[in-house]
Amino acid sequence: MSALFIIASVATVPENRNGLFYRGMRQAFAEKRITHLFKKRSFMQKAGFKALLRGDNMSVIKIHDLTFGFDNQGLLLFDHSNLVIDSSWKLGLIGRNGRGKTTLLNLLQQKFPYEGKITHQMTFTYFPQKLIDKNEITYYALNEVASFEQWQLERELNLLGLDPLILWRPFSSLSGGEQTKVLLALLFVDESNFPLIDEPTNHLDVLGRQQVAKYLKRKKQGFIVVSHDRHFVDEVVDHILSIEKSQIILYQGNFSVYEEQKGLRDKFELEQNSKLKKEIGRLQQTAAEKAEWAQSREGDKTKKSKGFIDTEMRRVNKGAVGADAARTMKRSKAIVNRIEEQAAKKAELLKDIETVDTVKMNFIPTYHKLLLQVEDFTLQYPDSKALFKPVSFELRQGERLAITGANGAGKSSLIHYLMGHFKGIGEGSVNQPQKLNISYVRQNYEDNQGTLTEFAASHHLNYEDLLNNLRKLGVEREVFYNKIEDMSMGQRKRVELAKSLATPAELFIWDEPLNYLDVFNQEQLEEAIKLVQPTMLMVEHDETFLKNVATKFLELKKQP
Repeated sequence: MSALFIIASVATVPENRNGLFYRGMRQAFAEKRITHLFKKRSFMQKAGFKALLRGDNMSVIKIHDLTFGFDNQGLLLFDHSNLVIDSSWKLGLIGRNGRGKTTLLNLLQQKFPYEGKITHQMTFTYFPQKLIDKNEITYYALNEVASFEQWQLERELNLLGLDPLILWRPFSSLSGGEQTKVLLALLFVDESNFPLIDEPTNHLDVLGRQQVAKYLKRKKQGFIVVSHDRHFVDEVVDHILSIEKSQIILYQGNFSVYEEQKGLRDKFELEQNSKLKKEIGRLQQTAAEKAEWAQSREGDKTKKSKGFIDTEMRRVNKGAVGADAARTMKRSKAIVNRIEEQAAKKAELLKDIETVDTVKMNFIPTYHKLLLQVEDFTLQYPDSKALFKPVSFELRQGERLAITGANGAGKSSLIHYLMGHFKGIGEGSVNQPQKLNISYVRQNYEDNQGTLTEFAASHHLNYEDLLNNLRKLGVEREVFYNKIEDMSMGQRKRVELAKSLATPAELFIWDEPLNYLDVFNQEQLEEAIKLVQPTMLMVEHDETFLKNVATKFLELKKQP
């Protein structure tokens, strides 16, 4: 596939920064920013590309000289950044947690003051919408935040594979996946708006993700979508905007195109870094040798002549010795200048290469061999049918049980029951050891508040272990001083996860742990679980993750 990518300065990158890229790239300049096109893969002529940058005959979002950062974080998320987005694009916005993806969506909606200009002629709508009363009947709860005709909403629900009768249930009674689909349907009721979609795959099962992907692919209008689900992004987008450590990169293509080109750039920079490192070492050694020789020649000025030949006379002639030493020192300084130039080039490399460290998981093996025994068990709410067909299973030490099933089948409800939080009725038997130490990752963790110091104390956690895991999960040190409620959703999720990792436990119960986590975090968790081999019960929709860490599966089937 063809690929375009535009480099825009971000974070602490100087405005005139030149990047080093592999062969096959050529530079062009547009709006005083470096633009790189692949020679063999350019997808439009220069004239058309310049027209895009000017916004000629197009409905575009133009970002000029954007500078923004949160005062309490002490660093800039965007520093004199420039970007042009065509409103017909289906744009995937990607990047590690805390890089500013949701912040950029909020800036487009003018929710924060910033320096620079954002110009467009569109009305933005944002997902997920905040409902005023989630306990209200869904239809009326939606009517409180948007205007629509009932038939319009039912049309979108049918396209998403959802029974319109769901509108007459309380919104709070819907599963996470059902809530997601209802809010997406509301988002697309008015096709004149430009949708900003933030993490739509959270809480969706595999079928639900496929349905939403198909739904978005069928839409003719453009949108911006934030997601860490690589397969989902591959299916629904035709452009990628990546917020990296030091720059913003815009590609034509899906996530696979981005991943391929990102891999090539990283490989090239690693090779260049290795070459420059060797060259700097060689030059440093040469400079040291010449400086040492010059100093030894200066010492010859004080020595007396021992012979009568010209070389001997030159060796002890103070003027000749000084001239030789001066020339050598000059060469040495020239080499030092070359070292500094090479070091400057080297400093420009590897700024966007991501590194991850192994997180610590505080698993405490128990003397109990059988941690959970469930027989002929189901759940139901009063005056309602059972959520799922009766199930029987057991969980032994060292096993990792993945609970699967369609959205609304009762997966999270089963976990709530085991944790003592389910408000309905359980039928059947559940046996587990008394005083079992459990570490729990919740789906909803908005009640996590205060400073990290206060949070660690209230949960009886080792503060250093909490911070170490947060840092390894990619939370910047500057964020440690923020209150949890002021952090991004991705950062808040990592606080909830770091809490669980630092909690001494015989059993880990994780309810959709990968929501809001990037690919690197997912790989970190996989590595930690494989290393520690803890006993776990988990609900997660990512098939790759479950395949890599689960030892057994339990499928919940809805009661007909």
